[in-house]
Amino acid sequence: MTHCIVCLDRSTLQAQVRRPAFEHIWREHPVTAVSELPERLHDATIVITNKVPLRATTLQHLPQVKMIAVAATGYDVVDIDYCRANGIAVANIRNYAVHTVPEHVFTLVTALRRNLLAYRRDVEHGRWQQVDQFCFFDHPIRDLHGATLGLIGEGVLGQGTANIARGFGMSVLFADHAPPKAAGVEFTPLERVLTDSDVISLHVPLTSETRNMIGMNEFRKMKRTAILINTARGGLVDEQALVQALKEGLIAGAGFDVLTKEPPKDGNPLLELRLPNFILTPHIAWASDGAMQFLADQLIDNIEAFARGRPQHLVT
Repeated sequence: MTHCIVCLDRSTLQAQVRRPAFEHIWREHPVTAVSELPERLHDATIVITNKVPLRATTLQHLPQVKMIAVAATGYDVVDIDYCRANGIAVANIRNYAVHTVPEHVFTLVTALRRNLLAYRRDVEHGRWQQVDQFCFFDHPIRDLHGATLGLIGEGVLGQGTANIARGFGMSVLFADHAPPKAAGVEFTPLERVLTDSDVISLHVPLTSETRNMIGMNEFRKMKRTAILINTARGGLVDEQALVQALKEGLIAGAGFDVLTKEPPKDGNPLLELRLPNFILTPHIAWASDGAMQFLADQLIDNIEAFARGRPQHLVT
């Protein structure tokens, strides 16, 4: 069988993508709108997507599709129930961001705990020239050593973040959640993680159970000196509640790499924040050069394994 492979959003992957080692037709598009899917996938048997949604309303008109290769770990863009019911294999990427995401987490953590943006803004505004001594202390500077990190999600990214935290001399708490669970993890009730943690970092997929898992009720349980980090998925945190929590001082800061809708062409309340204790980056925690190449290589490995009849990394 000659597979027709169509990559829907090649511009999201800045890496070398080798061609599969079997007979195939390859077509790729920098970006794809949902309205373009029927035409572009009319003869596709294998579809590569990162963020282009593949819902039942589209897939039901594409009975020839046999595999969806997701160029990411998260697969909420794919209608998994439809694929399972109709024999479409869905494979995702595993363990490619084990260094880059935890490093991004701690880039945000250290900047917020030491109030780097606030001090940088002060320097830019001439504050240093106005003081009578060699430094000034307008914003609190908090060590990580001796602080507590609360992790919601104990997979490889949560574990990688925990390893860095321990290197800083932090205590680590893992909040319990649904399986799968990593070996050797001792769970702490979520309420205690919320109340005891100085830093809380999210590392869970977006599901019906995790959507808006952090809202005003959770913010009110946190320390007023706590910071919240989300490099996982937009939608895990109620964004309006986060705005309110930051403005009311319920938490000390937040660092986000994700929004509920990306790109935020219709706006987002977090885009309007102009606070030195809030950092927003454009979903790039995963995107180191090394991580992207690892992803690209595993993407083709997944496709080749499927074509050999020995699929790997299936989520259906």
